[in-house]
Amino acid sequence: MATSEQPPRVDGRRSAAAARRRQREAEILDATRRLFDERGVRDAQIEDIARAVGINRAIVYRHFTGKEELFALTLTGYLDELRDALSAASDRPGTPAERLTGIVTAFVDYGLAHPAFVDCAQTLMRRTGPELLDEISESALFRLGRSISACLSVLSGVIDDGVATADFTVQDTNLLANQLYASALGGLQLARVGILVGESAPGMPTVGSVSPDQVRDFLVATALSVSTRQT
Repeated sequence: MATSEQPPRVDGRRSAAAARRRQREAEILDATRRLFDERGVRDAQIEDIARAVGINRAIVYRHFTGKEELFALTLTGYLDELRDALSAASDRPGTPAERLTGIVTAFVDYGLAHPAFVDCAQTLMRRTGPELLDEISESALFRLGRSISACLSVLSGVIDDGVATADFTVQDTNLLANQLYASALGGLQLARVGILVGESAPGMPTVGSVSPDQVRDFLVATALSVSTRQT
């Protein structure tokens, strides 16, 4: 006599506990993002984040390995917003050079509007790969890598389109996209400082000023230059 298989029983309590854990993690990340935007990365402490959620710091460490992991997962939120801004710029009609100009402009504008994004990204970039593996869980690193690669894929796609139309001559699109990403973060820090250091004569330093618009224009020009001059 044939019998039908019964579906596996779902442990309702386990599912509810997992949902509560995800909700608490989201609350902690939301609080971290708010503090980053309000105070900056350096002034946001674990105690402040816990207080904003209404928990003690020990509970934060139950969900995250430490401040570096909070940095990484908060950065994914910024990167997801950045990806949307880059995609919108990429989708506008125009030549590859015009679209690349739009993407770099969108990147700089986002960074200027969200200085904590720049701080967060640069903080993690100062870590070596082995250090990140020691300080951040594999799942968090995967989420971070996915968010970064999503941004870079928008940039790489436009560069590839330019190569296909012979507007650009790039041997390694992925390497160039990564280099432009890192350079833009450095340029955004320069725009924030607003100071240029030069030399009026050997051993005689001079200090001048640089505006965000100058930095934006320079980063656009650099991206276009390196895309068209590689052989």
